[in-house]
Amino acid sequence: MVVWSFVKDAGTSLFGGKADAADAPKEDALLQEVKSLGLDTTGMDIKVDTAGKVVVTGNAVSQEMKEKVILAVGNVAGVGEVQDDMPDAGPAPVFHEVKKGDTLSAISKATLGSANRYNEIFEANRPMLSHPDKIYPGQMLRIPQA
Repeated sequence: MVVWSFVKDAGTSLFGGKADAADAPKEDALLQEVKSLGLDTTGMDIKVDTAGKVVVTGNAVSQEMKEKVILAVGNVAGVGEVQDDMPDAGPAPVFHEVKKGDTLSAISKATLGSANRYNEIFEANRPMLSHPDKIYPGQMLRIPQA
């Protein structure tokens, strides 16, 4: 079991406006968000407690899909933690929290050793990212591993 922390008052609002960080999103709203991104949750179960903690169990179709689903639900306003109770199908994921002033190039240089590898981070976070310049403070990004 691994618990990933997220910035509870940052992220996509599923409430149709600015969400109160105390409002935990409902399971059906999170599932709809994941589905709208085209992510495959086959074999996975997503539950939410009243404190905004999401628990993901089951077996994902791949390690990549597992990591993307964790990020998709974690980057929703009102979610403070995602508990990963699924077996790993590869190396442990590496996530990075975006800070004010960060760019994918700067994150790439710090995490992958070269600013020119920013597109690898962008592709690793699709479909949650629609453009390399559209990141925000508090957002968690998946850093691809070799």
